[in-house]
Amino acid sequence: MTTDVQKNELLEDFRNYLEQSRLEPFTTQEQPDLHTLLSEMAGLKAEVKAESRQFKSALDTLSSALATVQEDNKALAAELAVHAERMEQQQRQIMRTVLLDIVEIYDRLAAGLEALQNYRPVSSLFKHSRDQDVRFIKHFKEGQAMTVRRFEQLLQQYQVRPIDCVGQLFDPVTMSALETGYDPKLENGIVLEELRKGFLLQDQVLRLAEVKVNKNQR
Repeated sequence: MTTDVQKNELLEDFRNYLEQSRLEPFTTQEQPDLHTLLSEMAGLKAEVKAESRQFKSALDTLSSALATVQEDNKALAAELAVHAERMEQQQRQIMRTVLLDIVEIYDRLAAGLEALQNYRPVSSLFKHSRDQDVRFIKHFKEGQAMTVRRFEQLLQQYQVRPIDCVGQLFDPVTMSALETGYDPKLENGIVLEELRKGFLLQDQVLRLAEVKVNKNQR
């Protein structure tokens, strides 16, 4: 049986072992060299500075490249805008030329249709073929009217509309006065007759209307 004295001895040995275990790392571990520590810190500081200079140099290079790219993009965008504007002007000019040609064809078709509408057969001539001629002219007039309507639809599709002239005050922007007339019932400068139809393309003049203007004598 273990006596109290033996117990106390065992406890004292265990306490000494614990104290020796706690102190042993500090006694066996080498103490840090302050000079070495400062040298290492100076080396790290130099490395950080070198890396900072490299980073700043890389950043400056990237900034310069970005500025060059931005300037190139601005120049390219300006050049593209000029090119687009030039192309748009060319397209508008081509469109005006084509529409003017269509208007000229429309004039001739409309004049032909008006002539057919005003046609009256002569009963004393060609009696043997009169009925056949009348039918032919009727069918021809119907076909001409369909063609004229198709041209009118085409012009409307491209926002081309005729200029309203007769009974309106003469407008030098949209009209050209080729003749003058006299009607005391109307004011001076009122359009009496449309000699050739004018047209607007959207809000711009495509072709001036040629008119006859009232001029009161004084």
